[in-house]
Amino acid sequence: MLDIKFIREHTDLVRRGALAKNIPIDLDSLLALDARRRELARRIQDIAAEQNRLSQRIGPLMGRIKTEKDPQKQAQLEADVNLSQWRHQSAALKQQAGSLEEELRIIEPRIKDMLLTVPLPPDADVPPGKSSEDNVELRRWGEIRQFDFTARGHVDLGVSLGMIDAPRGAKIAGSRSYFLVGAGAMLHQAVLRLAWDIMVLEKGFTPLTVPVLVREAAMSGTGFFPAGREQAYRVGEVHETQQDERFLTGTGEVGLTAWRMDEILDEAELPLKLLTMSTCFRREAGTYGKDTTGLYRLHQFDKVEQVIICRNSREESIRWHGEILANSELVLQRLHLPYRVLQCCAGDLGPKNASMIDIETWMPSRHGYGETHSASRLYDFQARRCNLRYRTAGGETLFCHTLNNTVAASPRLLIPIIEIYQNSDGSVTVPAALRPYMGGMEVIRPAQPPAPAFYPGGSSP
Repeated sequence: MLDIKFIREHTDLVRRGALAKNIPIDLDSLLALDARRRELARRIQDIAAEQNRLSQRIGPLMGRIKTEKDPQKQAQLEADVNLSQWRHQSAALKQQAGSLEEELRIIEPRIKDMLLTVPLPPDADVPPGKSSEDNVELRRWGEIRQFDFTARGHVDLGVSLGMIDAPRGAKIAGSRSYFLVGAGAMLHQAVLRLAWDIMVLEKGFTPLTVPVLVREAAMSGTGFFPAGREQAYRVGEVHETQQDERFLTGTGEVGLTAWRMDEILDEAELPLKLLTMSTCFRREAGTYGKDTTGLYRLHQFDKVEQVIICRNSREESIRWHGEILANSELVLQRLHLPYRVLQCCAGDLGPKNASMIDIETWMPSRHGYGETHSASRLYDFQARRCNLRYRTAGGETLFCHTLNNTVAASPRLLIPIIEIYQNSDGSVTVPAALRPYMGGMEVIRPAQPPAPAFYPGGSSP
């Protein structure tokens, strides 16, 4: 959420940012409501000052009246000071203040709701564009494998190896559902555990187990509501006497970022380098007919997510953005999976990101790269919504900055692993980095005589 003062002072920037992101907002109405709120607050303050002055004038007189024992003299004093007029004036001021305060109570939530729809302007170095088609490639890593046999897709391979069972997944859970079986389930867990160990043991991130069923405040605070509400699964009902409504999260980012919401941290605690492995749920609304088969676009998946909560420093945020991106690249490099890095254009950022860098991994069956990671820089946008602050050594209280990025999401990441590491006999080589998590298994084989297995570089490590 943007500071209303920032919006007032940088109206053109905010307006251009929303336009660049293709997000409609009614900035004029918001500013008009804000102006009315400030006018109401000023008038209420003026009335309070007048009430105070009135009290200071009438207070001593009332004291004299109350201490007078003679009823006739007391009545004469009341007449002399025109007590009825003072009382009438005081009542009128109180009524006027009450009316203004009631209007203010109505305006405040309207302003808050409108503020939640105003997107964070993209950084100046974000390229223009309308959609992911306009994202700009920054670099590539790895060599794309050229097959000397007819390569098969991950679904075909997974079914033949008994690793993937989509029909039974659809039978019990509907479309975009699946079972991973045997070596498929082992490979899935191995990818997640590799990412986990790299981040915890090598990068020093603090691991957390987070709620995946959360209240609306956590979804709104992290910027997934109101935009994106259609992607979330709603669980429970709102009753007359109690609220039992919860939402399934689409990323561990929600739990990690909201962990310390409504708190004031000590600057010495920062940065918080947080990590979680969680099951994620997405409705995939608006994707009817897209990627309906296979493991690319699913309603349920597991993800290792990294979040940084740091000081309110643009330079520090930019530095951490590069570091969390490098962490994700390291996982892909350990797996020897070719990928490319893309700077997302303004139209592909969404409401909450100042900058977002995607990683797309090579997927032979798609004849191209498919998105596997997104590294986002949000400055204090989420922290304002979460009321997440810190106190500096000098005693100043500031909003934190937040960043996030996928470390590994599976089973989507199984697509390039299965397809790139396939062999001519239908077997799949287990990447060397994953073998310790699979009991030393080197090759996932079909029930037929094996052929030479593929290894990056041409030989087994």
